Amino acid sequence: MNDATIYALGTATPTRAHPGALAVIRLSGPRAGDALEQVTRKSLPTPRRLVLRTILDPVSGEAIDKGLVVWFAAPNTETGEPMVELHLHGGRAVVGAALDAIAHLGFCRLAEPGEFTRRAFEYGKLDLTEAEGIADLVAAETSAQRRQALQQMDGALHRLYEEWRGKGLRALAHLEAAIDFPDEDLPEGLADEVRVAIAGLQAEIAAHLEDRRGERLRDGLSIAIIGPPNAGKSSLLNLLARREAAIVSETAGTTRDVIEVHLDLGGWPVVLADTAGLRDSTDAIEQEGVRRARARAAAADLRVLVLDASGDWRAEMQAIIAATEHWTPARDIVVVNKTDLAPVATSGIVALSTTGGAGLPELLTRLEQSAEASMQDGAGAPPLTRARHREALVDCQAALERALGAPEVALAAEDLRLALRAIGRITGAVRLDELLDVIFRDFCIGK
Repeated sequence: MNDATIYALGTATPTRAHPGALAVIRLSGPRAGDALEQVTRKSLPTPRRLVLRTILDPVSGEAIDKGLVVWFAAPNTETGEPMVELHLHGGRAVVGAALDAIAHLGFCRLAEPGEFTRRAFEYGKLDLTEAEGIADLVAAETSAQRRQALQQMDGALHRLYEEWRGKGLRALAHLEAAIDFPDEDLPEGLADEVRVAIAGLQAEIAAHLEDRRGERLRDGLSIAIIGPPNAGKSSLLNLLARREAAIVSETAGTTRDVIEVHLDLGGWPVVLADTAGLRDSTDAIEQEGVRRARARAAAADLRVLVLDASGDWRAEMQAIIAATEHWTPARDIVVVNKTDLAPVATSGIVALSTTGGAGLPELLTRLEQSAEASMQDGAGAPPLTRARHREALVDCQAALERALGAPEVALAAEDLRLALRAIGRITGAVRLDELLDVIFRDFCIGK
């Protein structure tokens, strides 16, 4: 499918401050083998076997480095094309000279960003969800993100969406059979069977859309720190972030907007948000800050309510919880701060001193437990991970709904085609050419 042979450095670019111990240069394309023969002046080695070779400049014949090379014969390669890897020493001079040597061949060009993965997709080595899994694995910052990316890269979402596409394709085949072969002896109750299949598929997709685990892992679990002014919300944010991320002042109302910090919390990526103090105010700017704080608390995955141990914190706790949308006692956490000034011993809350750090280990444990519980919702099926997937599945759901309510078989079939195309957009498999095969297999038409 591609005439050009491409090459690129597959490891980090070495710098003067950080030279690499090793560097890997990859080539893919119809003349990858020619390139290896010309920069080593030896015949191709046995496929998939590392051998020691001297890398030479094809113009001057000067030796560049002595390293390991490996040859991969098509189609059993990552891209589906002939591939070569050069495993060299990672210094800047070696890497630069090796890349120049390949460029001097005249029939290779530098790969564009993502081009190796694109070729793998074009040759059917992976689908779009698996390619996205590779990108997510490279970008992973926490162990949970890494695990999810590996699951997607291994085809978990691909298998789920292909299963749905297969169910939809079978239902469409039955509808097409009823349209195109009305005089054939088709099974009774075929229309009811199709409706049940469509409704079942719709229910599975609806449950998948409700599962936010994947998007939470990609973007970070949202945790809102809420509470009255001067309770220590900003101090808690700084304590968890281990830096001065928010301004701390004894003046009430200092925080007027939402301040975010990204953290790795026990392997879970979180976005921790400090919000304005919740109180009645005549100041227009502070009123807007309070409105944003309440909105952020309602939209958050978890909430941490911070109260002042030296005040009437029990009454404040009851009032704020009652006014906070989506408060979940099993997961949301109440923190009573400043216990160095007024000791607190009440079950169900975390007694904390942001100045001395007392109670911080317990709070971290509670936060990790709540984060893990939130991420376990819907566990079992692979989670939806991207807005692109969600948009396509919403379109699919709408088409399935129209198909169920269609007054004619032909209209239902057309809406089912649209639903299948929507699923196909996710994986890159927008094809309905298997339809005739299913018709003949299920009904033996034409025998």
